Amino acid sequence: MGLLLVVAAFALGSMWTKMKYLEKGTPTAPAAAAQPQQPARPQVDLATIKGLFGKDLIKFGDANKKLLLVEVADPSCPYCHAAAGKNPELNKQMGAQFTLVSDGGTYLAPVVEMRKLVDSGKASFVYLYTNGHGSGELAQKAEYCAFEKGRFWEVHDKLMTNEGYNLINNEVKNDKANAGKLADFLKGVVDGAFLKSCLESGKYDGRIASDSQLAGSLGVNGTPGFFLNTTNFAGAYNWNDMKSVADAALK
Repeated sequence: MGLLLVVAAFALGSMWTKMKYLEKGTPTAPAAAAQPQQPARPQVDLATIKGLFGKDLIKFGDANKKLLLVEVADPSCPYCHAAAGKNPELNKQMGAQFTLVSDGGTYLAPVVEMRKLVDSGKASFVYLYTNGHGSGELAQKAEYCAFEKGRFWEVHDKLMTNEGYNLINNEVKNDKANAGKLADFLKGVVDGAFLKSCLESGKYDGRIASDSQLAGSLGVNGTPGFFLNTTNFAGAYNWNDMKSVADAALK
C-alpha cells in the first residue's frame, strides 16, 4: 500500500508540473519541433546580378561596370523614403540615426550616393519594385511610365518628398481612379496627359507582379533592399556602412 501511494503521488506531481509549464506557455518537445524553419536566403552570384541588366527593367548603365547596384523599393515605404534622402521631415521623425547629414545628423542616404556613382560612370543601377508598405502600386506604375520618357529620377524624387509620401499613402494609394490626381502632382516633371493615359491604360499592371517575383528570387521580401554586386544590405542602411563594399569593387 505504501508503495502504491508513493507511485500515485509521483504521478500527480508530474501532471501538476506539466500543467504549470503549459500555463506558462513552455513548449513540449513536439511543439518545439513543429516550429517553422526560416527559409534560407538564396545565394546570389554575380552572373545573376549581371543578368538583371539584360531584362526589361528600370536600369541605368550596363553589366560591364565594376560596381553593379540594385535597389528593391516601394514608393509608399517610409524606409525607402529615408534611403532616398528627399524627405528630410520623415527622416527626422524616424529618429536620430536617420537624420540626414544636411540637417546636422549622421545619415548619408544610400540612393543619393549610388546615383553619384552612376552619374560619374563608375557604376550601373537597376531598380525593382516589391510591396513593402502596401500603398505604392500606382505610384510605382508612374515610375515605369516616367522611365519611358527618360524622366524616372525626376518623378522618383518628387514622389519621395514628404508631400509625395502623404499623397501616396493617404490619398492615391493603389486606386487607378486616382490616376489624374497623381498625374497632376507630377505634371511639373513629366507630361501630365501622357502620365494619366499611361496609368489608366493598365500597361504596367503585370510589371508589378514580375518585378516582385524577381525581387523574391533574389531573396528580397521587404523594402528597401540593396545589392552592391553580390553583397546584400536588407534595410535603409547608412551609406557609411555600405561604402567599403563599393570602394573595394571599384579598385
